[in-house]
Amino acid sequence: MTTDKKVARRKLSLLELAADLGNVSKACRVMGYSRQQFYEIRRNFQTYGAEGLIDRLPGARGVHPNRVAAEIETAILDHALSNPCHGPMRVAQELALKGVQVSSGGVRGVWQRHGLATKHDRLLRLEKATAERKIQLSDEQVRLLERFSPEFRERHIEAAHTGGLLAVDTFFVGALKGVGKVYLQTAIDCHSRHAWARLYPNKLPLTAVQLMNNDVLPTFEAHGATIDAVLSDNGREFCGREDRHPYELFLQLEGIEHKRTRINRPQSNGIVERLHRTLLDEHFRVEGRRTWFETIDDMQAVLDVYLVEYNTKRPHQGRGMLGRTPLTAFTDGIRKEDHPQPKPTKKAA
Repeated sequence: MTTDKKVARRKLSLLELAADLGNVSKACRVMGYSRQQFYEIRRNFQTYGAEGLIDRLPGARGVHPNRVAAEIETAILDHALSNPCHGPMRVAQELALKGVQVSSGGVRGVWQRHGLATKHDRLLRLEKATAERKIQLSDEQVRLLERFSPEFRERHIEAAHTGGLLAVDTFFVGALKGVGKVYLQTAIDCHSRHAWARLYPNKLPLTAVQLMNNDVLPTFEAHGATIDAVLSDNGREFCGREDRHPYELFLQLEGIEHKRTRINRPQSNGIVERLHRTLLDEHFRVEGRRTWFETIDDMQAVLDVYLVEYNTKRPHQGRGMLGRTPLTAFTDGIRKEDHPQPKPTKKAA
């Protein structure tokens, strides 16, 4: 119960006690009121009812009749925002030059109502307004922020589900005696880290198409999943005219979106770049010192064995993997809509 209600109840008790005793003086002595206060309380109760028992402060009710107009108050607040160090007299004079007539006392009253009575309060208001202001960055400013800001440099590639984004790249393994240069075509699902890789003596667009057609797509089809987008660099084996380039035509035929990384920014495709380092550290640098390879097929056979272990047995320490194997994450991340539920069939009567 509020203080006003307690006082009103005490006044009502005074009126009831006076009626019961039939003696105003005795009731006032008991309740601690004077006779003048009693008659004032009774008059307010008879005139306004229960609302008359609540104490009301003297003065104007609602908006003061001499308060400045709303448009003048807005002009004062705008001037305080642009010039927070001006005093009330300076503000009144500045506004007078603009055709707005207001006294210094009116300016001070507006400031007090809005908590801007001191210079410090007005400066804090300016600081808050500046912090909340939204600015439109140019393309050059965005580029510089992404280049130098750690927040932008530490961004990660995100894929919400299996097949949401497939990262591909070409990696130069080395030179094999009697064969020549050896290139590795790699693909990795950015959600599950499930990887595919195949060795070739060149890096033509057809090699990238062959990896997708013979290895990647059959795996997704076997699990009832689909690929939404492919992320690659701007190499010639991946990019070209959309109406002629074999890789571009293949992705269009399969309904897969082709995304490209920024030029000279291999970090934009960091997941597949990290796969290359893993393949170097755990496979090529070890097997190259353990086995004598004479053909690319021999190298591919050993690589296939490693990829089976990588996808099915090796716990992955990548972001969001939580020690799961890529195959487990691959199956867990398949969208439900990729598995259409069979419609129930009605039995013949």
